[in-house]
Amino acid sequence: MIQIQEINAFSDNYIWCLFDQKKNAIIVDPGCTKSVEQFLSENSLNLEAILVTHHHQDHIGGVEKLKANHNCKVYGFKGANFDFVDHKLVDQQSFQLLDIVFNTIEVPGHTLDHIAYYADINGQASLFCGDTLFSAGCGRLFEGSPKQMFTSLNALMKLPESTLVYCAHEYTLSNLKFAKTLMPTNEDLEIYLSECEKKREINIPTIPCNLETELKINPFLRFDDNEIYQNLFNANLITENTPLNIFTAVRKAKDNF
Repeated sequence: MIQIQEINAFSDNYIWCLFDQKKNAIIVDPGCTKSVEQFLSENSLNLEAILVTHHHQDHIGGVEKLKANHNCKVYGFKGANFDFVDHKLVDQQSFQLLDIVFNTIEVPGHTLDHIAYYADINGQASLFCGDTLFSAGCGRLFEGSPKQMFTSLNALMKLPESTLVYCAHEYTLSNLKFAKTLMPTNEDLEIYLSECEKKREINIPTIPCNLETELKINPFLRFDDNEIYQNLFNANLITENTPLNIFTAVRKAKDNF
């Protein structure tokens, strides 16, 4: 049985730790050394591997020290400019750690070197997607184009709806506030917002989220939602009603929200 636990870092980052009954562990996107070392020590874990989704410092800041301290292997995208990667991955490449078979999905947009990791863990479809897909949101386009992110999100939308999404930030409430401006009559959104507010009141993470729910409430995944189009049109953010134009306009609206 694999356990998955968030490690809080900085103001809103989640570093993910996966570990088995033998106390062997994988860390995803360790932006901070101290918080990871503390978690490993408290749980008597042996760090076997690090998975990296992209090059931003809040995701890789702890990699080199952790690698040196634990002599572990680092997995990352072949196209990224990393000196510390031992296993350079390409799109749709599979590899195995802790008896888990991970599949790499290339998802450029937030950055050009962004990848995600998809796996069946304890019979549950699970996605570690860094800053590509958030609950009720998606990553800013720091390097990639709207078309690249649109294509990346479409790839993730094809995963089983039961997939649990382990993203890297607790942005959910602010994302939902924005989503309400585009989908004020979405009942699923209202229900989900209430659930998330209750969790955050007692400091429970809203992550992982569920892809089935995201398809109902995430404006970045609802390319055929007429309410979103009408609100974008009324705000003079869009004219032609196409999926890519809707995504591009939603991203622009969120950037200025």
